[in-house]
Amino acid sequence: MKKTKTVVARAEYIEAEPNVHLHITDAGEGRPIILIHGWPLSDEMYEYQYNDLMNAGFRAIGITLRGFGKSDKPYGMYDYDIHASDIKKVLSELDIKDAVMAGFSMGGSIAIRYASTYKGAHVSKLVLCGAAAPIWTQRKDFPYNLPKSAVDELIQLNYKDRPKLLSNFAKIFSAAETSLNKGIRDWLNGIGLSASSYATAQCLIALRDTDLRPDMKKIKVPTLIMHGKKDKICSFDLAEQMKSGIKDSQLVGFKKSGHSLFLEETEKFNKELIKFAKK
Repeated sequence: MKKTKTVVARAEYIEAEPNVHLHITDAGEGRPIILIHGWPLSDEMYEYQYNDLMNAGFRAIGITLRGFGKSDKPYGMYDYDIHASDIKKVLSELDIKDAVMAGFSMGGSIAIRYASTYKGAHVSKLVLCGAAAPIWTQRKDFPYNLPKSAVDELIQLNYKDRPKLLSNFAKIFSAAETSLNKGIRDWLNGIGLSASSYATAQCLIALRDTDLRPDMKKIKVPTLIMHGKKDKICSFDLAEQMKSGIKDSQLVGFKKSGHSLFLEETEKFNKELIKFAKK
């Protein structure tokens, strides 16, 4: 009688620290591509990337940050350092080597902090997609993107009417309000509602206050920057600042996209990611 091969199911939750379990999507075989989501989403945002990555011969690993999606939502710190530390523990647990790390929006900021802090551990390439970096808010020496007061208003609205905060955010998420169909918009809204109110606010504080310019100078791995030309949440100015601040980085603009380039120009997004990962 022919023996059947036993296939062990991969873990869907990994313990980052006691009482903190992170949800992951882990599918496919080959070189790992680590996907870090943006605020206030989860690893589910990459639904339309997973299959293409698997079919191209990659292992796709989406990590949901603490406080979001199906991950645990403890009280405590929610700055970029704690998220980078959580990611490091997941990659260590999975024994990941030579990975490509792709981060979207706040996930891009966290990917920069990870690369800066852990000096390329587990990761040999970086992809920054609509990243909220090097700073999401304006400074005297950084006249780009949002004033801090605009983010303060978002934080206050989170505590008064979080569904309205998400609704307002959705209106500027893409190049135009109708760039994404209603089904996709409702799906994204559902993911956003699954976040905790506390994490939603704390990550807005991190986005408002963190300056990643010193971190960018420490990045030594090949870096691809993908950014929507019509982005209203992380203006294209930010992409140009990242390009000038990260040595030997390359920038690919998405002419038709706002912030949601992974959904507005999905085919181009996936092709550029795969092409860079195969180099």
